[in-house]
Amino acid sequence: MIEVQHLTKRYGSHTAVDDLSFTAEPGKIYGFLGPNGAGKSTTMNMMTGYLAPSEGTILYDGMDIQKEPEKAKKKIGYLPETAPVYMDMTVREYLHFAAELKRIRRQEREEAVRNALDAAGLWEVPDRLIRNLSKGYRQRVGLSQALLGNPDILILDEPASGLDPEQQKEMFDSLRALRKDHTIILSSHILSDIRATADVIWILKEGKLAASDTPENLQAKMTTRQQVTLRVQGDRAELEKAIRAIPEVSEVQAAQEQGVLRFAITSDAAEDIRPMVSRAAVYAGGAILDMNREEKSLEDVFLSLTGKEKSNDSSI
Repeated sequence: MIEVQHLTKRYGSHTAVDDLSFTAEPGKIYGFLGPNGAGKSTTMNMMTGYLAPSEGTILYDGMDIQKEPEKAKKKIGYLPETAPVYMDMTVREYLHFAAELKRIRRQEREEAVRNALDAAGLWEVPDRLIRNLSKGYRQRVGLSQALLGNPDILILDEPASGLDPEQQKEMFDSLRALRKDHTIILSSHILSDIRATADVIWILKEGKLAASDTPENLQAKMTTRQQVTLRVQGDRAELEKAIRAIPEVSEVQAAQEQGVLRFAITSDAAEDIRPMVSRAAVYAGGAILDMNREEKSLEDVFLSLTGKEKSNDSSI
């Protein structure tokens, strides 16, 4: 269990992280999502002990990383945005070197390296020079060093940064496979990265926690109104009267084109109003051609919470 309580980091008059509090349970993937400068990397650097907070505490199974850094850090595997690899080493040599730095006992290093190679999917390239590997494989090498010693917690800063779509998929497939044995915390400013991977999303805005929930619940909470579009044939007056009579309907707009009626129906109800609209239209003698409900996407939720404008891609 990870417990972060009132975490704050100031640089002079600038507050980079502002009173963050959250918990993370075993066996789940948590995703920090936010624009550049939102405080994601600063928070992760404090969680790994590389940066001291101005205020607040970070507890790993009750251990304060500021008071018991060596014990707490043994529970953590960390992958910074740029994988800390040495290009002139082979994968195996680098992992043995990293295991020594992590103070894994000599008699346990070979097994630790084998396990890390296996978990990161590197058995095909253990004796290749890192400089000759693709960007995707270098990221896997970085992930494998984070896995050395089988830590309970993996903290990964932008793990898919610079990868092509196929490499991104491979990375996220690896993370989902690791979830059963590790608590995983990752960050990204790319919405699709988080949406495809995280069980819980933490949205940061200007160093503050703007929202924390599952992707599905975030969408549901932010969808305060629903709009249904109905295309139907029939008597316009009778159909409009029947739809307006539905108690859950707050607004109806009607238009007609080439003999087809189009109704834009708005409701503040939490439940889906399409069954009610369908019954009313059929009762009024209408022949329904199609009916759709407009859903608020996770991108819409993110933009609403952070105040950013919508772009044509999924980069936030």
